[in-house]
Order: sequence, then C-alpha cells, then structure tokens
Amino acid sequence: MCSIIGCCGKVDEEEFKRGFARTENRGPDMSRVMNVDGGVMGFHRLAIMGLDERGMQPFVRGNSAVVCNGELYGFRKVKKELEGRGYIFASESDCEIILPLYKEFGTGMFEKLDAEFAMIIYDGDTGEWIAARDPIGIRPLYWGRTKDGVMCFASEPRNLTSLCDKVMPFPPGCYWRRGRFTRYTDIAKADKFIEGDLDEICGNIREKLIAGVEKRLDSDAPMGFLLSGGLDSSLVCSIAAKKMGKIRTFAVGMRKDAIDLKYAKEVADYIGSEHTEIYMTFEDVLEALDEVICNLGTFDITTIRASMGMYLICRAIRRTTDVRVLLTGEISDELFGYKYTDFAPSAEEFQKESEKRVRELHMYDVLRADRCISSNSLEARVPFGDLDFVRYVMSVNPKLKMNTYGMGKYLLRKAFEGDWLPENILWREKAAFSDAVGHSMVDMLKEEAEKRYTDEQFGKLRKKYSYHCEPFTKESLMYREIFEKYYPGQAEMIVDYWMPNRTWKGCDVNDPSARVLSNYGKSGQ
Repeated sequence: MCSIIGCCGKVDEEEFKRGFARTENRGPDMSRVMNVDGGVMGFHRLAIMGLDERGMQPFVRGNSAVVCNGELYGFRKVKKELEGRGYIFASESDCEIILPLYKEFGTGMFEKLDAEFAMIIYDGDTGEWIAARDPIGIRPLYWGRTKDGVMCFASEPRNLTSLCDKVMPFPPGCYWRRGRFTRYTDIAKADKFIEGDLDEICGNIREKLIAGVEKRLDSDAPMGFLLSGGLDSSLVCSIAAKKMGKIRTFAVGMRKDAIDLKYAKEVADYIGSEHTEIYMTFEDVLEALDEVICNLGTFDITTIRASMGMYLICRAIRRTTDVRVLLTGEISDELFGYKYTDFAPSAEEFQKESEKRVRELHMYDVLRADRCISSNSLEARVPFGDLDFVRYVMSVNPKLKMNTYGMGKYLLRKAFEGDWLPENILWREKAAFSDAVGHSMVDMLKEEAEKRYTDEQFGKLRKKYSYHCEPFTKESLMYREIFEKYYPGQAEMIVDYWMPNRTWKGCDVNDPSARVLSNYGKSGQ
C-alpha cells in the first residue's frame, strides 16, 4: 500500500509535511513531494510493481501529474495498446498508464478501469484537479478543506487533520472535479436480476472468483496469504495454490481458545502450503489497542475487535518474513450473507441489506484490511472485491442467496464442491473473525472496559458524544475515548456502528458479534 496526498492550492508547508509524515509506514521505500501549479502532491511508495526508482510517483507527462495508490489489473495489455498509439513508458509500474488513459478518455476512464485505486490528477492542459476512488473503496481516500477553502485529498484522515477542521471519506465510485462529486458507478445496484439454472450460476461464481484470484497473483514483490480456516480465506488460498503451486499461508489466534487455528492447519495441509501459526495473548491485544485504533481511525466495535488479530499477524509477517503482498478473504459476507441475514424477512430486504453493506464497506471491513495491512508496510489484495465478481453476485436473484438451504453462503459453497477444500471446511458454519481468533479476546476486552468505568462514569461520559454515535456499552465508550485522542471531533467519518439490522425479528441485539444471535449454533466449534 502506498500513501498519496494532494492539495489543490497553497497550504501551510509545515502542516502539510507534518500530516503527510504520519503515513510513512504505508510507503517506506521512497517519498517525494512535488509542487504543482500552486498546489502540491506527495507520495510514499511501497514498491510492488516495477520495483526500481523509475516506478516512483508522481508520474508527469507534459504539464500534467498524477499520484495513485492502486493496482490496475491487466495493465500490460492496456500498456501495449497505448504504445501502439505512440505513448512511451519509462517504468514497469502499472500506474504509469493513468495519464495516457486520462488523455484518451478523460474522466470516462474511471468506469473503464479494472482496478482498486485512489488517485489525484492535475490536468496541466486545463489547470484542473481531479480525484477519484474505486467502486468499492478498497483503496482509501479522504478529503477536507482548509480554512482558506483549499480542497485537499489524502490516503488517511490523519494526513489532513493538521490542515482541515473536518475530514470525510471520499465516496467510492465517484470522482471530484470542478468543486463537486460525480458518481461514475454504483456497483451495489443491480439493473436486473439473473435468473435460471442454479448449477450455471454456481459455475459462473466459481469461474469469476478464480479469475479474481488469478489476476491478483501478479506481483514483483513476495506474496503471502492470510488463512483463517473459514470458507472465504480458505477458497482464496486453495485457488492460489492450484495456480501457483506452493504458497505461504499465515494464521493467528489466542493460544487458549482459537477456533480457527486447527481449521487453518487442516486447509494448509490439504493444499500443501508453507504454513505459519502466530499466537497472541491478551497482553499483546491490550498493549496494541491504542496503536490499532490510531491506525484504523474508527471507534466501531466490530471493526476494532476484528482488527486486533489481523494487525498482530501482519506485524509479525512484516518483522519476520520478506512477504510484502497479502491476499485476504474480505467482502464475501456482504455479497452472500452474514449469520444475521438468515433473519431477512424477504428477498427484497436481503438485497437491500446487501446493497447497504457493499456501499459502506469502505468504513468497516475494507478499512480494517487496509489499515491493519498497510500500517505494517504491506499491500492487501481482496479477490472477493473483484469488480466483475461483485457485479455478478449482486445481480443474482436474492431469493437464491437467502439461506433457505440450512447453510449460509450456499451458492459459494456449492460452487466449489470437488477437490478445492476438505468437505468439513467447505460446509462448516461461519464464525466471525473477531470470535474465531478466540472468544476469550472479546470477553477480556469487555472486562477491561468494565474495569475502566463505573456505571456512573459510563452514564456521564457517553453523553459527551450524544451528537453522533453515542456509545451504548462500556466497551464502545472505551474505543470512542481512544479514538477522540487521535481524531478529536472527527467521528462523522464513520456513519454508524456496524450492527445487525435491528428492525428484523431476531436481530435486536446489543452486540455486533454473531455469538449473540440465536442461530449461531455450531459456529463457535
């Protein structure tokens, strides 16, 4: 993951430097700041494609410039087409094709990209600044205005808090130009539903996910795979192992009661990976809590819980291996359903909930994966976020995606029947990652919050935040107070707490964990 920043006019130089320095961990290999026609661009590089200095950004052509944190899939084919039109390239970086594409298609290029990206362009021909973000928001981007009204963009909110009073997430699937945001695509919305043969639909799901994994195996830097032992990460690892041969997998858990470590080992043995187990203690969790929330930039309960294991495993990978790219299993639940979506009262409500979750991914699971991985100077790749795959699954009739089969994510499981995974893994009940690293971790975080606040203190302190997302448990208050230390007054960056749909019967709960739902069943085994 790299870090980008761009200010579309004159800003305080010292505040700019101070803000940009906060995300050097995203791109530790090289840094560059460049003045651009009265404004300024900056880039911290994590070298993944085109590893030598020629791949360093900003890329400049004529009077135009760009910084981009992204992966542009299939770029070599596009590059050859552009070379046929007379463009000359100096590096092996995928992002060097952006300015030629912009020259050819203008802002129309964004909907043509098969990519995850956040970018800032200065158009030297028109004197305009343009910023854009991928349809899901897999790559982070935030915006704010200085007191003088200068528009600023950056990879993380902490880049901008020195410059702007209010910082907000850049909306996915949009570009900014001439003072306004324009949506170029809404990936969550299906124009029409796919009907028909279940075997054909499952076959398409399988082939599109395989393609999504395969295109993400292109890297000039060493690659690894996070393996929780759950369905989603196990499928990513299985597909990769079939394509690459031996891969490196990593799993994390509490030594006492990790649910998934034994399943991850079973998958690793089945696919023949070089497997590493990383154990964590509650002391590790408590010691890293402030650091994790500072890196995340959120107070959301489930995001923080699920980040603890992910952050600690990524830290260990960075410290002890040469791996720089990690593939993960995020974005499956939003497409195929959570445990709580078993309670959806209708297909229409299921689809509506799925659309909401996909549109908000950039504030929750996608944010978690980005920050836990990038803060440890690694790059995340998310095959379930492949644009073709997401568009297809969101277009499948929701009646087929609802759990009428006695097993959630039935379509995905059926799609990979065969020799992809052991049967007991393929048809295993889902456990949430924050629980799967060990039930004791969440229980001890709750106990820690109980120690920090009496009932009287909780009742008083929570009211400080009644203007937005008032804490409703002592644990949520603990996270909010840590968040406010690093991002005072910036809580509106997160729209709400991630919770099951409380309007549905069976989902009116006071904790985001699937453990509190009546259908949790064998998920905790």
